[in-house]
Amino acid sequence: MTLAAASGEVAVVFIEVGAVVLVLAVLARVASGIGVTAVPLYLLVGLAVGDGGVVPLDLSADFIGVVAEIGVLLLLFALGLEYTSSELRQGLRTGVAPGAVDAVANFVPGLLIGLLLGWDVTTAVLLGGVSWVSSSGIVAKVLTDLDRLGNRETPPVLNLLVIEDLAMAVFLPVAAALATGRGLGATLVTVGIALVAVAVILVVALRGGEWLSALLAPATDEALLLAVFGLTLLVGGLAQQLEVSAAVGAFLVGLALSGPVQHRASALVGPLRDLFAAMFFLFFSFQVDPADLPGVAVPALALAMLGTGGKLLSGWFVAARAGVARAGRLRAGSALVARGEFSVVIASLGATLVDGPRLGAVTAAFVLVTAVAGPLLARFVGRPAV
Repeated sequence: MTLAAASGEVAVVFIEVGAVVLVLAVLARVASGIGVTAVPLYLLVGLAVGDGGVVPLDLSADFIGVVAEIGVLLLLFALGLEYTSSELRQGLRTGVAPGAVDAVANFVPGLLIGLLLGWDVTTAVLLGGVSWVSSSGIVAKVLTDLDRLGNRETPPVLNLLVIEDLAMAVFLPVAAALATGRGLGATLVTVGIALVAVAVILVVALRGGEWLSALLAPATDEALLLAVFGLTLLVGGLAQQLEVSAAVGAFLVGLALSGPVQHRASALVGPLRDLFAAMFFLFFSFQVDPADLPGVAVPALALAMLGTGGKLLSGWFVAARAGVARAGRLRAGSALVARGEFSVVIASLGATLVDGPRLGAVTAAFVLVTAVAGPLLARFVGRPAV
């Protein structure tokens, strides 16, 4: 390829990405004007410009995918900044019962629907995982956009997200072993490594936070931004290498910061978070082929209805334990409805199974429905009566 041809291709990519980002900017302004989060609008744009969409664009999936993953990490890092280490300790001590209720209320519907569709047990278990875990990225964006980070029901919601992410450190290796037919011994080793990694990350975050904050405090804004951005990617990447959620690592980096450094980091990372997060939501639906959705509409909608009920129950339960009133319990449940990144990862584990293609299609439709409906429910459910 000649230099001129390469330059021409780069120019086309710049034009396409720039046009999409400008459309996202317009949608963000529209969403702000009507008082809702822009997440559903971002998802619909991704559906329109992806493969099979109305205006498909020839964007680099690898490039957009990396940007999208960074968006998730920054969303979770920002969430960690809003959550103190003492709150996390308390949440971990009291999180067993909420985590169990959440697992039963949301894993079982997916498992049963998979079995009713005639799938094998392994694929049905994967669908149970798909329906179980809320999207930390979407929930973080919704809570930020709706200015609910200071609400009484938010700490229990964040704690449940952390419990889910930690549970994934066990579920993902087990699910991968089931999908590949790995033996019991290899599965136990993988799960053990994941548990040790989670424990190490938690200890470092909870006990080394003051030291880290003191080390970063004298830094200029430029140096602080580079340090927290690099640290978030580094810890997230190491966590992912150890079969632990990168989201957990990013969350705990934010959690480790305290005092003035915490507030400075929040202000500095905010614009980056919004930019990369918008690309994450765009990329998610960018990968969905609209032609695959009608054939799985019935099971996906049934799962979405059951999944919405399950998350409303989970949110009600955790908020009630914290003494939150009825409206706050409804807000907690509605904030948890959206599924996203973990659901997609779990479904991808079964790609080679006999029912893998149908699992992928149902997951795509289910996630798209809940990712659009969840933020809308969060905006309107539990509002004070006018």
